[in-house]
Amino acid sequence: MTEHILHPRITDTSDWVTIIFIMAFGIIALTKSVYENRFEDFSKLIFSDKYTRIYRDSSHLMDMFSIPLFFVQIISFSFFIQIVLSQFGYGTKTDWILFIQIFTFVTYFIFSKFLIEKIIATSFKIEEIAEQFNLQKISYRTYVGLLLLPIDIILFYYDSALKNIPLLILYSIIVLNIFLYLFSIKNYRKEIFSKLFYFILYLCTLEIAPYYFMYYWFTKDSV
Repeated sequence: MTEHILHPRITDTSDWVTIIFIMAFGIIALTKSVYENRFEDFSKLIFSDKYTRIYRDSSHLMDMFSIPLFFVQIISFSFFIQIVLSQFGYGTKTDWILFIQIFTFVTYFIFSKFLIEKIIATSFKIEEIAEQFNLQKISYRTYVGLLLLPIDIILFYYDSALKNIPLLILYSIIVLNIFLYLFSIKNYRKEIFSKLFYFILYLCTLEIAPYYFMYYWFTKDSV
C-alpha cells in the first residue's frame, strides 16, 4: 500500500515581493521615459507647485501618466500596511495572500471613496472645488507613495531595522497628509470660503469619518 504524505501549503516566500518591487520600479522607469518633462515636474512636487498648476484639469486623473503611478502607489501603501500589521502580529510580511487582500481592500476603498466624493460634491453643488481639491490631494498622495516604495524595500530586506521605524513612518505620513490638506485648503481658500458650510460637511463626511472608523475598528480588535 502506497503511503501518501501531505505537505502544508507554504505562503511565506519572499520571491513574489522581489518580483513586485522590480515591476513597480519598471513601471516608474517606463512612465518617466514616456512622459519625461511631466515626470520631472512631478518629481519636484514637494518643492514646487508647478505640477499642480499645469495639470489641474480633472482629465489628468485618468490619463496614461496617472494610472500607472496610481498602481505603484497602491503597491507601495499596501505593502507598507502589511509591514505595519506584521509588527502587531497580524500576519507576516512574506504572506502573498495577505498582500492580495490588503491590495484589494486599498483599491476598493480608494475607488469607493472617490465615487462617493463625486456624488456628494454634486449634491452640495461644489463639484469644481471638490475636483480641484481631489486632484491636488491625489497628486501628493501618489508622490508620497513613490517615496515610500524604497522605504518598503529597506524595511523588508533589513530585519535588523528598528521595530519602531514602521510606526514612526506611519505617524509621519499622517502628519504629512494633514499638512497637505491644509496646503490644499489654503490654495483654494477663496472658492472654499464661498461655500464653507458645504465644504465642511464634505470634509467631515469623506476626509475624517472613514479614517476614524478604520482606526476605531483596528484599535477595538486590538484590545
